[in-house]
Amino acid sequence: MSCVKSMSWHHRKALKIVEHGVFVSVAILLTLAGGAARARADWPEFRGPWGDGHVSAPGNTNLIGFPLHWSETENVKWKTEIPYRGWSTPVVMEGQVWLTTATEDGHDFFALCLDADTGTIRFNEKLFHCDNPESLGNNMNCYATPSPAIEPGRVYIHFGSYGTACLDTATGKALWQRDDLPCRHYRGPASSPILFENLLILTMDGADFQYTVALDKKTGRTIWKTDRSVAWNDQNDQDQMAKEGDRRKAHSTPLIVTMGDRFLMLSAGAKAAYAYDPRTGRELWRVHHPDWSAAPRPVFDRGLAYFVSGMTRGELWAVKAGGQGDVTDTQVLWKVKTHVGKYASPILVDGLLYTAAEESFLSCLDAATGNVVWTERIGGGYAASPIYADGRLYFCNEQGKTTVLKPGRTCEILATNTLADGLMASPAASGEAFFLRTQTHLYRIESSASESH
Repeated sequence: MSCVKSMSWHHRKALKIVEHGVFVSVAILLTLAGGAARARADWPEFRGPWGDGHVSAPGNTNLIGFPLHWSETENVKWKTEIPYRGWSTPVVMEGQVWLTTATEDGHDFFALCLDADTGTIRFNEKLFHCDNPESLGNNMNCYATPSPAIEPGRVYIHFGSYGTACLDTATGKALWQRDDLPCRHYRGPASSPILFENLLILTMDGADFQYTVALDKKTGRTIWKTDRSVAWNDQNDQDQMAKEGDRRKAHSTPLIVTMGDRFLMLSAGAKAAYAYDPRTGRELWRVHHPDWSAAPRPVFDRGLAYFVSGMTRGELWAVKAGGQGDVTDTQVLWKVKTHVGKYASPILVDGLLYTAAEESFLSCLDAATGNVVWTERIGGGYAASPIYADGRLYFCNEQGKTTVLKPGRTCEILATNTLADGLMASPAASGEAFFLRTQTHLYRIESSASESH
């Protein structure tokens, strides 16, 4: 078997290697080596330690003890009001919960740190100010949608072109700041930063500029910058949205995986989805599509990359992750066009892919073929991405209801739980607790007594 470098980073990201066509997760390799694979106790970025909404490492089926039921009066360890507005997912590490918020008019931008045990706000740092923020022009986004990324001693805060900062988690003070990365987000920033080796990688898909950029995470210095390569061909388009650059935007967060002996950074943009080398920013391949404003994070398994195309068509594509250059005609395996979530990222469990749409539909697809296994109307609209914990799927909707399902080829609802306000932010998990951010509060949801599984 080939040597795996940077093992701790691979384990944190649950990346996979390929040996003679067979995918083996690093967590399983660690188990085979004599050490039990352990679930991380923290939530370091959007969609968690593996970037895919799973709490536990691949192959780890040990039950942790997450709650099945909750309400405003049941299994709430604490509830803390969060000032202003933000849809960013909390990140959790070393007893701290970090999240972002901003004034509703977009003038001031803040990072908040809460004590994970008590919910007490420890730091409330104003990081950036904008005299003339651009109006959002929609009710779905806000000025604090990108989620932080955290590692021991440092948390990385991002508000798109309004500013990016690295904070000391012990003091809450900025170690470096950048506010010189141009991008007219137009409908507001949304793509979250990701950490890779010594890099902090940002995605800036605006109406004017479209690029991805890697900063030295210690200093904030730019290491590489790569422009999107797709040809827009809209210079003579008289459609108002095309003239304003709306059709060049995207909001998706990249996902870094391994295939063979190389890293791939999967990134969904307007009119194309890409794979890059995250160390250098070099484009490896791209697949063209006719859509724009892609928001869900890609998913990857067994050599297939799954992308949601965007807002207008809302198609889910499965792309074979090999190849080079334009692979549109050679590597697209299947497409699904009905009831695909345009905001919430899909989640994959045991060969089945689940997607929650804005019009209250939840669909289960066979990940290998794209065939629809079942579709059910479960109510509500879905912006928050689902989470998988203790063998259950948790879907949080914009009306405040979380539907808990048993994964499988039939739709089996285990519980429904309601909080007082809607959920736009994706859930986070740490220990045996969920951290749920509604439009007004952050909750720590944890069983007060053991529940039967």
